[in-house]
Amino acid sequence: MKAMHHVGITVSDLERGIDFYHGVLGLGFVNEPSPVFDDPELGPAVGVPGAALRQVSLALGEVILELLEYSRPESPVEAPLAQNALGAQHVAFLVEDIHAKKAELEAKGVEFYSEVNVVDEGVLAGWRWVYFSDPDGNALELVEVAYTRPEERAAGIEAYLAQRATGRAGAEA
Repeated sequence: MKAMHHVGITVSDLERGIDFYHGVLGLGFVNEPSPVFDDPELGPAVGVPGAALRQVSLALGEVILELLEYSRPESPVEAPLAQNALGAQHVAFLVEDIHAKKAELEAKGVEFYSEVNVVDEGVLAGWRWVYFSDPDGNALELVEVAYTRPEERAAGIEAYLAQRATGRAGAEA
């Protein structure tokens, strides 16, 4: 694999999604909103029998965020999955000053789940993070990386991979 191309999020209303992701969060357009795609081959291709959908691609830096609105079939759930549910996802946005960005978004009506969380020990040392959601309840996150400990991370990864290799060798014996 070469790189991450895009992340897709299903929204209930594409125009409302554009208002939020473009208007509030500031993501730029990669393409204009599509017409409804409803070719009979679409359903099998996306794993949703009978699918019809519209989409728009927005970007922040090198990463594309694709918003999808299915006009059919109706969603089998009324809200996004809880964050501990299999298949749940969230999108994290890297920021330089998490407190300033949080205040800016709060002034635009965004509600956050908590205050900024600060991690100064362990595998995520240096992270400052806080969750919020889009108008449909899809989980989003702001992340500031205040510092990194590359030598410590490299040693931790090396130890983990060695332990996995030893565990597999023992399991195969």
